[in-house]
Amino acid sequence: MPVTTTGSELSTHGGPGWVPRVATHVDEVAAGGVWAPCGYRSETAALLSVLLVRPPDSIAAVRRPGASLMVGQVDLPAMRAQCDALAERLRDQGVEVHLTSPAATPNVVFARDLFWMTPAGAVLARMASAQRAGEERHAALALAGAGFPILRTVSGTAVFEGADALWIDPSTVIVGTGFRTNAAGAAEVASAVAELGARVVTVPLAPGVQHLLGTVVFLDPSTAVIHRAASPPELTTLLSEYGYRVIALPPDEELLVRRGMNLLVLAPGRVLMPAGCPGIRRTLERAGMAVDEIDVGEYLRAAGGIGCVTGVVRREH
Repeated sequence: MPVTTTGSELSTHGGPGWVPRVATHVDEVAAGGVWAPCGYRSETAALLSVLLVRPPDSIAAVRRPGASLMVGQVDLPAMRAQCDALAERLRDQGVEVHLTSPAATPNVVFARDLFWMTPAGAVLARMASAQRAGEERHAALALAGAGFPILRTVSGTAVFEGADALWIDPSTVIVGTGFRTNAAGAAEVASAVAELGARVVTVPLAPGVQHLLGTVVFLDPSTAVIHRAASPPELTTLLSEYGYRVIALPPDEELLVRRGMNLLVLAPGRVLMPAGCPGIRRTLERAGMAVDEIDVGEYLRAAGGIGCVTGVVRREH
């Protein structure tokens, strides 16, 4: 005969066998198991995990680079070779590389723009340009597929791109506002990090500056490099208040064309930068940085560099 039970006796109704979930979301992310560990609170802590996007077929179809937000024609096989070389270089450094290959629009290769990772999961961007609308979903699929939580999806009239958010210390995030991230987007980030006990300070970016990442890069816990001509007074004041030693780079060809400041911090005081910028390399080495370089020439034609390409998923806490 079938066994009959009352609702209160069923585990699915909270009866015997029911196990309540008591850990917080942040604790679950940190512990792993439910979610893959992710996030960081320092731009210079040892790099542990990144998301790279393999260049899609759509790049080969670009005929008017400017209409695709690029500065020149890109050689797709060469860009793919550079992507593979970057992935291999990072793996050699002990970095976990999540490589995704979406059938998407050309600029999807710049994964840093598509999300910004917190210790509780990703803040998914909402891209500011019509050409890049929808790239966010490819990042969401890749992140979710790897087990990383999506903490927040920017929506409404807000626009936010991941390269506009940088930790200046473990409890403070700088968000650059301009034509890529607006005030509503900054507010979305502020709401997300408030749950982590952190705050957002906004700084206005100079006209024509793509992202905050193109204005300042933190190299170690007490050193930052800035694009001298593009740094607003609010940023220089913040860096001073937080005790940073500042390396100011002039707006020369190495900075503006070869994107020598568009680099990736592998660990405190250790960076990977684009090849072909000997002046910037010497400046960084004189400041005590250990510098390696790699060819990303095809990405430069697409109007980005190493910092743009690497979506940072996890650093040491």
